[in-house]
Amino acid sequence: MDYMIRAMDKKQTFRLFMVRSTNTVEEARQYHNTTPTASAALGRTLTAGLMMGFMMKNERDRLTININGGGPIGTILAVSDNSGHVKGYVDNPNVDLELKENGKLNVGGAVGIQGKLTVMMDIGMKEPYVGSTDLATGEIGEDIALYYYLSEQQNTAVALGALVDTDYSIKSAGGFMVQTLPFIEDEDLDKLENTLGSLKSISDYFDNDRDVEEIAKEIFSDFEIEITDKIPVAFNCDCSGERMEQALISIGKKDLKEIIEEDGKIETVCHFCSKKYMFEGEKLKNILEYIEE
Repeated sequence: MDYMIRAMDKKQTFRLFMVRSTNTVEEARQYHNTTPTASAALGRTLTAGLMMGFMMKNERDRLTININGGGPIGTILAVSDNSGHVKGYVDNPNVDLELKENGKLNVGGAVGIQGKLTVMMDIGMKEPYVGSTDLATGEIGEDIALYYYLSEQQNTAVALGALVDTDYSIKSAGGFMVQTLPFIEDEDLDKLENTLGSLKSISDYFDNDRDVEEIAKEIFSDFEIEITDKIPVAFNCDCSGERMEQALISIGKKDLKEIIEEDGKIETVCHFCSKKYMFEGEKLKNILEYIEE
């Protein structure tokens, strides 16, 4: 089962978010039929989105991560809330690059670094909060850490991983985010840096049936970790026929009329889950009449 924890060091020197996202990322892979490189890029972004969404306070809050570094994968988009739901897609799910020299998937090459990472938080205010930073590596984890440092003045360590199996399915996925708290002492900061510096590949920690709590306590064994919250997580698309109707209305009367005259029907496809919605006959006429009112 995929789930996420919120935790804190007993001395309150840092807070920790950790998630197992294997099934969530696998569901996204099936929806979008991604290559291993695209799976890893999307998987890391979805995993980060879950944890960043969990940091928000209210059920109706929404967080959107938009990454575009000018690379062949195009835009990566993930949308999440504070209840463990996430959805996302990549522009080019077929991107395929050679492995890096160390045998790892070349996510940075697919994403590129000629662009930005943008985070939008809709927290019920008149305008959403938007923060944006230049991409540093395109590997996503480091870029999100840089975003927190530059946009929110928050020291954050981010580890994200998605391990792709030989049949292209997701073998394991997960990650964590650590944020230091204001009164951390130098000694604890050194200890934390040593812990983070000696990590093995993050997806290896999740390539088993161990509890997320157990993994957290293993990685941060030099600290007393207290779990404060735990929630299930899942890929969740909230598309609907009504939403697709609204999208058609936004096309405008003139263009919609042209499509109806030419084809007599319109098929729309959800970016996030690839679900198809067909509009024809009376349905289309009703939409057209609605615009004419």
